[in-house]
Amino acid sequence: MTIRVRQQPRNHRRTASRTGVSLITLALAVTGCGASSSPGATAESSRSAAASHGVQEPGTTSAPAGRTSADAAPASKPAVPSKPAATCTDRYLSGMTTAQRAGQLVMGGISAAHPDQTQLRVLRDNHVGSVMLTGRSTAGTAATRKAVDGFRGQADRVNGRQVGLLVSTDQEGGRVQVLNGPGFSAMPSGLTQGSWSTATLRARAAGWAEELKSAGVNLNLAPVADVVPASLGARNIPIGSFQREYGHTPATVTSHTGAFAAGFAQSGVLTTYKHFPGLGQVIGNTDTTAGVVDSVTTADSAGLAPFRAGIKAGAPFVMISSATYTKIDPKHLAAFSPTVVDHLLRGQLGFKGVVISDDLGNAVAVRSFTPAQRAVNFVAAGGDMILTVQPSTVPAMTRALQARMGQDASFRAKVDNSVRRILDAKRAAGLLDCG
Repeated sequence: MTIRVRQQPRNHRRTASRTGVSLITLALAVTGCGASSSPGATAESSRSAAASHGVQEPGTTSAPAGRTSADAAPASKPAVPSKPAATCTDRYLSGMTTAQRAGQLVMGGISAAHPDQTQLRVLRDNHVGSVMLTGRSTAGTAATRKAVDGFRGQADRVNGRQVGLLVSTDQEGGRVQVLNGPGFSAMPSGLTQGSWSTATLRARAAGWAEELKSAGVNLNLAPVADVVPASLGARNIPIGSFQREYGHTPATVTSHTGAFAAGFAQSGVLTTYKHFPGLGQVIGNTDTTAGVVDSVTTADSAGLAPFRAGIKAGAPFVMISSATYTKIDPKHLAAFSPTVVDHLLRGQLGFKGVVISDDLGNAVAVRSFTPAQRAVNFVAAGGDMILTVQPSTVPAMTRALQARMGQDASFRAKVDNSVRRILDAKRAAGLLDCG
């Protein structure tokens, strides 16, 4: 997330035990849901992957040992392939109402220190499927876990089975660390982390992830993959002024975001590469400033290298910034740009996981749009999960999504695809009953 500059840092809004193993593969290994595809993968791609590894999918047939597939059925009566069994994700999705599908597309902010019951009720009543712990808390892991357990039970049920909540926070380090107190380490800034060896960072990150997991958090809105040039440094308000970057070159940021994400994967906590396509070349902070523009970054810029590497390794989440990139799409904020989300991130970079927005609830960058417009524009551009730190915006957002779903079949298909990707991520985090 981008952050505001205050005397006291404000509320922030903001998975590979072996080298060479993809992050998502490790995340999936902890789910207990069997051979499953990575977040965003289709049932067909899952079956293809299974076949390539000699894994037989449910509902398919194979010839006995010593016989070819051609021998498996009499020539006079060709075998008819059976219909593949529905995946765990499919079973959940098919049982959801329109309101539940819309709610899965929202992540609502709740104070980490003092969860507000009225705000939690708003999230529950609108079927919100993910929560972000915001602000600053010194309560520690045990107290945070108690608070999380207190609202985890409000998650929706589908066909008698709960759709578990993704619980996230901003736990980057330095001045961007929401959760503190007994059981939580004091994490150094990204710039300090970037001065460590990748082996050290990976090991430390695995420990930080264990702390989050013990507190009931299963998704971290980190690492920061923005490359801030040394020549810009602290003049880059959202990242550089807080030393959130891992370094000033694409190589350093790439290696260290990868190490951070790998450590978290080792401990079974999902991560989020942010803020695509990068906030390293801007001056203004989209949380506090309208009209933040990047006039440098292109679709082929070296600054995209950390995102490319993370996606290749299996990043489960990527966060989109709310700046405008004049050399990519000068007409839209990145969060509302099909060129940035569908064409560049999904098409050119091949990302198949969950696309989450930067804050669309309280950020000044989006205040010229109503909450309803923000939600619909983001999903129409190809986004999946709408992050709002302001629970009061949720009802208008979910109503608008449902209304557009009822009017536009192609939009409803986009929503269904987004829900699938989110459910796949939840499966990877062990939040779905796939038995």
